[in-house]
Amino acid sequence: MINQDNIKNHNTICEVIKVVLKDKKEGMTSKQIYEAIIENDLYKFNAKNPQSVVTSIIRTSCIGVDNKFSSRDKEFIIVSEDGNDVHYALNNIVNESSIYLNPIYAKENFLSDVFMSENEYDKLTALLKRKKNIILQGAPGVGKTYCAKRLAWSLMGEKNNNRVCMVQFHQSYSYEDFIMGYRPTDNGSFELEKGVFYRFCETAKNDPENDYFFIIDEINRGNLSKIFGELLMLIENDKRGSEQQINLVYGSEPFYIPENLYIIGMMNTADRSLAMIDYALRRRFSFYTMSPAFEKADENGFAEYIQKIECPLYHSIIAKIIELNKAIKEDTSLRKGFEIGHSYFISDNINDEWVKSTVEYEIIPLIEEYWFDNDSELSKWKEKLYLAIGEPYDE
Repeated sequence: MINQDNIKNHNTICEVIKVVLKDKKEGMTSKQIYEAIIENDLYKFNAKNPQSVVTSIIRTSCIGVDNKFSSRDKEFIIVSEDGNDVHYALNNIVNESSIYLNPIYAKENFLSDVFMSENEYDKLTALLKRKKNIILQGAPGVGKTYCAKRLAWSLMGEKNNNRVCMVQFHQSYSYEDFIMGYRPTDNGSFELEKGVFYRFCETAKNDPENDYFFIIDEINRGNLSKIFGELLMLIENDKRGSEQQINLVYGSEPFYIPENLYIIGMMNTADRSLAMIDYALRRRFSFYTMSPAFEKADENGFAEYIQKIECPLYHSIIAKIIELNKAIKEDTSLRKGFEIGHSYFISDNINDEWVKSTVEYEIIPLIEEYWFDNDSELSKWKEKLYLAIGEPYDE
């Protein structure tokens, strides 16, 4: 049974076919329809044979489209003279595996999913397109990881995870994991194996018409110079492409980073246990700071979100968190990068118990880490938060 997302997607491709056919009363073959879709960039397909997808949908699902000649010719016209209203029979949809299409994901979808204003979205996408490498930095809970994948989808125009790769750096992550290195085999020998970034670059090279996005979570947790190695030069915007290829430490084949590959990193600014990001790498990235959605809530959609929540305790805690963030920004030992992010207060099932649990087991432990050396400030805010959720505070 085909799922609802694919039915919705099928509706979309039918609408595209309808647009192509509207003024073609003389008729069009399925090949002509497909070529018109591609030429005008009306739809992005994810299928081995997208032309057959168009043909199958026309033949099985468009009631308002009729055969003009033999089925072999696969020529179709609009039945109505004025070219209006083509109807669809979704119960006659072809086999799901033969028409699997990625859901469309545009700028509007991003703005409805992520608490970001349109102006900020435009700035962010412009930075990424210009630099090709960007780091989303910010305090815990501002939605960096959630934003990164949706940013990629919005630039691709579809939810296509085949063109997105995500890894997470850590202190043991190495050049051999990322690019290439020798790995032990079952027979006790060593074999040269390509790393995740190398393989993803090869995939992007084989599809130059589409953009690809490599996402790195916790990018500042790894030894960046060691992980990237000689690729520190190749990731620069003007060093992309086959003309800039170089020989790697391992292997004899020249390597380059394709122009259609973008890198999105995420960095937690509140992690004081980590060294600052390598300056050699820093100049190769644009840095975009994500702030808690409590700020400019009327512009980024967060105000509209919280208005729909019928839980007085939730609204009381939101006000208290805004007050807490102000105190954090004013604390010279913490400042802005340590604020509480809005993601802590996003859920499909918000009630008093959920709010109390979030404050007691997520927010309070976080500020205990922030003010581990400031007992008076920590005690003051723990008392305020416990009082806000109606729980006794035992110092």
